[in-house]
Amino acid sequence: MNLDLLDWSILAPAMMTGLLVLSTHVPLGQEVLKRGIIFIDLAIAQIAGLGVLLAGVFGWEENFWLVQASAISAALLASALLHWTEKRWPESQEPLIGTLFVLAATGTILLLAGNPHGAEHLKDLLVGQILWVTWGMLIPVALLYSVLLTAWFKWRDHFGSTGFYVVFAFVVTASVQLVGVYLVFTSLIIPALATQRLQGKPRLLAGYSLGAIAFITGILLSALFDLPTGAATVWTMALLALVAGFIFSRRR
Repeated sequence: MNLDLLDWSILAPAMMTGLLVLSTHVPLGQEVLKRGIIFIDLAIAQIAGLGVLLAGVFGWEENFWLVQASAISAALLASALLHWTEKRWPESQEPLIGTLFVLAATGTILLLAGNPHGAEHLKDLLVGQILWVTWGMLIPVALLYSVLLTAWFKWRDHFGSTGFYVVFAFVVTASVQLVGVYLVFTSLIIPALATQRLQGKPRLLAGYSLGAIAFITGILLSALFDLPTGAATVWTMALLALVAGFIFSRRR
């Protein structure tokens, strides 16, 4: 353990990133669990990342707006496809989502095959670079999430499947560029899974609390012990969820 590694100019934006991601992921994760499409977050996140890499292939990596346009276009296209398959083959939706994820993941590998920094780019896509997030990078994401959260809590009963897939695509496209595919999946599914015995506002509050404690603790542990931040946070959230799930299961 090395206390000298606690650089708050780096850790504070990283922790705020985790809290910001949780603001949308906790309610959407509960909806994903309710719909039984658990791996949609992995698939959409992987495809949004593929969109980011495609922007690099076309030489757009220095243009922020072109990168975002490429990422959200890929995510929306995938969401539209999954919305169509849900209506046409609802009984096969989960395996179709898994197939889409595998295609996106292997497509990413193919895109990076000739890139000398391919392994590094792939690692960044999967585990993220949360410690490199700056306050300035969080401003557009915070504005986007504010709009999406307002719409979600005010009109989600009128959204239907189409509205859900659109909101999900925008949320995941933003978050995967901040925290990576693994933490996108973890922050969506694990708090929802750990609190599934609760209902309504208590469940939402418990999910937010669990996720916040996990992000802050995981980031601190990664700094103190010089561990990969994304992986440390995933394991921290999983272990805390195990304890929380046991406690909630004891409730009547």
